[in-house]
Amino acid sequence: MINTWLGEERLVGFDQPGTTRDAISVPFERAGQRFMLIDTAGLRRKGRVFEAVEKFSVVKTLQAISDAHVVVLLIDATQGVSDQDAHIAGYVLEAGRAVVIAINKWDAVDAYQRELLQRSIEQRLAFLRFAPVLFISALKRQGLGPLWKAIAEAHASATRKLPTPVLTRLVREAVEHQAPKRAGMFRPKLRYAHQGGMNPPVVVVHGNALEHVTDSYRRYLEGRIREHFKLSGTPLRVEFKSSRNPFDDEQG
Repeated sequence: MINTWLGEERLVGFDQPGTTRDAISVPFERAGQRFMLIDTAGLRRKGRVFEAVEKFSVVKTLQAISDAHVVVLLIDATQGVSDQDAHIAGYVLEAGRAVVIAINKWDAVDAYQRELLQRSIEQRLAFLRFAPVLFISALKRQGLGPLWKAIAEAHASATRKLPTPVLTRLVREAVEHQAPKRAGMFRPKLRYAHQGGMNPPVVVVHGNALEHVTDSYRRYLEGRIREHFKLSGTPLRVEFKSSRNPFDDEQG
């Protein structure tokens, strides 16, 4: 993949996972922008992971994930989504990195295999629903333009500024459209929201009895914020902070 981008054989790779041992950084310039491409260690399937050298590769890969601005999760279309792919995807989410899923060797599979592959992406990588999925062939240089566009959009989304007045309006509109469920004598009251961090974006919602907000309501809010700001390829964290006023809480 990196050799295709560079247009030269800078990295020696073999058609077998586990042949790259270390994470290799390669400087790269495209359309006047400078990038650092990090080729991580190819991880073998489960069972071989516990060899000493393999452990080193895993550590280096996890380190590269946390250091990156955008992770391109490269999946081999002829192999499908492996356990290892799903594990790495989990680490990417945990690290809060922006991510783009690239299905390589798409030209090497037939219509039936493509359908199976798309189903396995939906099932095994369901927690990365926010990540765009691109179908490419590194060898034939197909789909690389859209891939770069998706990488740029993911980075822009991860570092986007979310103004407090807009977030507060979005939260209030969301509540008007669908109020959070009452929990016993308490009904969560969402008062205002602000941005608590970026890369990944964190939205902090303030109010009363917010410890009773359900996970499904959190996802609902996340969906509305994502849609408004057109956030693509980045995790979004919605956190709740309740004020300590017990008098407000009693009124529910």
